[in-house]
Amino acid sequence: MSGDNVNMYGGSGNTGIQNNHFAPSAADAGSPELREAVRELLRLVGELRAQLPPVSARALDENLPALTGAADAPQAPEERHRALLAVAGIAATVSTVGEPVVEAVRKVLGLLGAV
Repeated sequence: MSGDNVNMYGGSGNTGIQNNHFAPSAADAGSPELREAVRELLRLVGELRAQLPPVSARALDENLPALTGAADAPQAPEERHRALLAVAGIAATVSTVGEPVVEAVRKVLGLLGAV
């Protein structure tokens, strides 16, 4: 069976229907494509980290647990989204060197349905 299933019990003048559609959460969106995109992002972040000033490298490190899904990291989709944007921002500050990381972040955001 596909499509909407609507049940009405009593009342009068019932009009309209509310459809609730939700994007899968980061925890539910464990597709192989997403996992591969995150692995590639982490690889690129590792390469970029070596080229950053220490303060930027620490800021990058602070955001990695939310990207990797580490057990001690907040798992809210908003936290992962915030971390992805922070990583993209750090990468953007180093111009063309950081562009592959920015593109990888865009891909992950797209797979999460956040862009």
